[in-house]
Amino acid sequence: MHYYDFYAGPYGQMLLVANEAGLAGVYFDGQKHLPAVAPQWRRDPQHATLRQAARELAEYFSGRRQRFETTLAPDGTPFQRAVWKAIAGVGFGQTISYAELAKRAGCPGSARAAGAATGRNPIGIIVPCHRIVGSNGSLTGYAGGLERKRALLALEMGAPELALTA
Repeated sequence: MHYYDFYAGPYGQMLLVANEAGLAGVYFDGQKHLPAVAPQWRRDPQHATLRQAARELAEYFSGRRQRFETTLAPDGTPFQRAVWKAIAGVGFGQTISYAELAKRAGCPGSARAAGAATGRNPIGIIVPCHRIVGSNGSLTGYAGGLERKRALLALEMGAPELALTA
């Protein structure tokens, strides 16, 4: 069973999705790979995992949280889950390249595959794929849009005036 609710974030509405094991999705409205809410899903604003995720996101956006504690339960292949686990290890305000990400996921030389897995990350912000950049430091690809990626990085780098205008 999937449970869902919406979170009104500073960069647009977000869909939060949970299953019995934990948080399965955090999606910006309009982002690539945004799932349609299935008829069998149940909207439950009181669901403990969804409430915790919403609270932690609010703390993150207000600058009071750098690390998330919500139990995660994303669906993905073993390779995707290895990449997402490596992404989760990138610290607040830090960035790494897709090549470094592939290395950390145990697949050196697989930067393109790591990039594809990053693009399929179902738990944006909490699994901080916005912290993954091109080998030259450029902002490349983000399912939620490059403007949001720029804003999230600005927020984490302590430049909230940039985050608010992005």
